Amino acid sequence: MRGFYFYAATAAVLLSANAAFAGDDDERFDKLDSTVVSASRAGKSTPVTYTMVGKEELQGSNPINSLPMVLSLQPSVVTVNEGGTGLGYSKMTVRGSKGSQVNVTLNGITLNDAESQEVFWVNIPALSSLLSSVQLQRGLGTSANGAGSFGASINMSTSSVGTQPYASFEVSRGAYNTMMTTVSAGTGLTASGLYLSAAYSKNSTDGYIRNAFADVQSALVVLGWLKGDNSLKFSWLMGDQHTGITWNGVSLAQMAADRTYNGAGAYYDEMGNVRYYDNESDNYTQHHLQLNYTHRISDALTWSSTFNYTKGDGYYEQYESGYDLSTYALSDPSGTYSTGDAIVQRIMDNYLLVLSSDLRYRTQKLDVTGGIYLSRYDGDNFGDVLWSSVLGDSYDYSDARWYFSNGLKKEFNAFVRAEYKPVQQLTAYIDLQYRGISYEITGTGDDFADLTYDTTWNFFNPRAGVTYDFNEAHKAYFSVALGHREPGRSDLEEHIKDRNAEIEAGNNPGDISLKPETMLDFELGYNFSSPKLSASVNLYAMEYWDMLLETGKLSNVGYALKENVARSWRRGVEIAGAWMPSKLLRLDGNLTLSTNKIKDFTGYYEEYDNADEWNFLGSYEVDYGKTTMLMSPSVVGMIKLSLSPFRSRALKSTTLAVDGKYVGRQYWDSTESAERRIPAYFVSDLSLTHEFTLPMGSLGIGAYVNNLFANHYYADVWVSRVHFADTDTWEQYEGVYPQALTTLMFKISYRF
Repeated sequence: MRGFYFYAATAAVLLSANAAFAGDDDERFDKLDSTVVSASRAGKSTPVTYTMVGKEELQGSNPINSLPMVLSLQPSVVTVNEGGTGLGYSKMTVRGSKGSQVNVTLNGITLNDAESQEVFWVNIPALSSLLSSVQLQRGLGTSANGAGSFGASINMSTSSVGTQPYASFEVSRGAYNTMMTTVSAGTGLTASGLYLSAAYSKNSTDGYIRNAFADVQSALVVLGWLKGDNSLKFSWLMGDQHTGITWNGVSLAQMAADRTYNGAGAYYDEMGNVRYYDNESDNYTQHHLQLNYTHRISDALTWSSTFNYTKGDGYYEQYESGYDLSTYALSDPSGTYSTGDAIVQRIMDNYLLVLSSDLRYRTQKLDVTGGIYLSRYDGDNFGDVLWSSVLGDSYDYSDARWYFSNGLKKEFNAFVRAEYKPVQQLTAYIDLQYRGISYEITGTGDDFADLTYDTTWNFFNPRAGVTYDFNEAHKAYFSVALGHREPGRSDLEEHIKDRNAEIEAGNNPGDISLKPETMLDFELGYNFSSPKLSASVNLYAMEYWDMLLETGKLSNVGYALKENVARSWRRGVEIAGAWMPSKLLRLDGNLTLSTNKIKDFTGYYEEYDNADEWNFLGSYEVDYGKTTMLMSPSVVGMIKLSLSPFRSRALKSTTLAVDGKYVGRQYWDSTESAERRIPAYFVSDLSLTHEFTLPMGSLGIGAYVNNLFANHYYADVWVSRVHFADTDTWEQYEGVYPQALTTLMFKISYRF
């Protein structure tokens, strides 16, 4: 089946080679086909801060890079890959806003997990090769479906199929046994109005650090029909990943001895030797099915509706060493042993149903879009024991499930957005959104704690602004937006356990005190554009109330709680520019200078009597006053030089590009301690590409060098600290994520 769609699409290309096309059909196709993603995208006159990444840039990027790594050169973006190479688990922040605060949509449908609000990019590998464009909005941006944008939004489109037949093949090879293969083909728009497009990608790597292997694949099939003023399209996107667990990182001491060390799966055999479980892995498969119908009612009015079904299931498997059998609801029938080793799986099985419908009215002076979004997420979480050293191989583990919980989250989202031009140069903008959410959790956690809870949230998110076009080259804008974000499951879970434990003890704790986050975002920008030079400057102030942060605070029954911080802010200036003095040379760069502060931060730590007996005393409280937010660099910058040095026709497509990314120091936690910070780093990449024109199609070759100067750096970290009362000293545990030194990738591609 893996090759079926490719061969079917190729056959369709050959069958439709003589199809007739008309200019009016091309224009109508582009307009109808893009309607489905335009509802949440900013336009040229929308007063929000954004950048566009087109298909050429996406396809020309280093093939090993996941989408966050492809976007790493955009303003205010910082990325990290757990395995150190680019393939596998990747994360990104925008203006310091973490992944759960970045709203991500594909063809207008949210990809954020309903409970965690994260997007796990490893679940959709090689996504950049399947996309036609990406819009990255910074700040609150425009109204978006799904989890509310709380710092940035990424709007992705697979919709631009095109009207001409095509086919392509790419193969890449590189360091750490990295192998990547992508095939794609499409019919273009046939005379009957049908079109078919398909792509498949298979990628694997050993990774830079131990156990950072990845075996991932993705596929996209689009089948559509366009006739007159109607468009009907079915899309299927599949992502499947099998990757080694790397999320624990490595301590600084271990990294000093071996940068590639990863302790996941370590255990001791009967002789006391260190062994590693060979399937310490994360496994997940996701299918996104979308059916869209778009109808142009008149030249000014278009209606579009999409039904989406997303099915996800997977597990992570781990070897647990020296655990109490009761941890997994097991016991030794002989009564001899109470502890032992076990192999366990923590499993997810979920689905998401979405109905989205938008109506757009557009004239020269007025552009109004309104829509609704309804979703239902139903997710099961449970754990199974596969094996125990105490019970042995002969034990029947078919009923060894030690926990089960279900999360049911429903959302109704309605918005109306309008842009009005009272005069040619001025655009007034207003965007009003309502989000209503209900959330219910039932069952128990993996520690047997009761998670029963249900709640509702109602949010009103208004946005407004103006854009003034002085002329075709100069534009200025200002906007203000109010946004709210509900707590995620991990934010709520420990509070739920604490409340239910208090109830069981006969107390009356009341409802959970955790509040939704609120942000007021101000954006003031200026853009200049000419054939050879473009530049922009943007001032932003993202003011937070009740931001949720890890403070270390413990509940009365010992649960680690995430707390609301009353007042905090991110304020800064973003400068970007591009200069192209000739067709042979292009220079791009951007710089973000920011301050990211908590007005009054209090940290809470577990306290023990001494380092020998470890008797728990409770929480140890430290007031740090005004501090810098964790993992929020105040300086982020990029520079890129692209050179096409040859004027000869045979070599004019040869391009040499070198770029450098600078990320200022980042604090491990919100204490602003000089002892706990990631040093500033600068990392540079280089690429050399050339495309040969053939009688039928084109042949491309490329060489890509990551971390050109072999910079020894790490880009992410977690930290935990405990306090000892007798000596007033601390013990610290941390995990850092070292990035690979110089790596080389080669790519060859053929397109027609």
